[in-house]
Amino acid sequence: MAAKAKFVLCVNDGGHPESLETRKLYETIEDAKASAEGMIRVIDESGEDYLYPQANFVEPTLPSSVTGKLKLA
Repeated sequence: MAAKAKFVLCVNDGGHPESLETRKLYETIEDAKASAEGMIRVIDESGEDYLYPQANFVEPTLPSSVTGKLKLA
C-alpha cells in the first residue's frame, strides 16, 4: 500500500524565497532521521526534496479528497 500523501503549509521561508513561498502547501517525504533532528523533507519550488527546519511549516488538517487532488496537481 502506498504511503498517504502529506502536505505542510510554509509559514516562514527561512531566508530562502527562491525555494519556498510562505502561505503555500508543500508535499513532504517521510524521513525519520531528519524528523529526529527537527527537520522536514519538503519538495520545494525546484521540484526536488530538501531538508528545512520543521518550525518553518505547520501541518493543516486536510480531507483525504483534497490531499488526493493536491497529489495529482
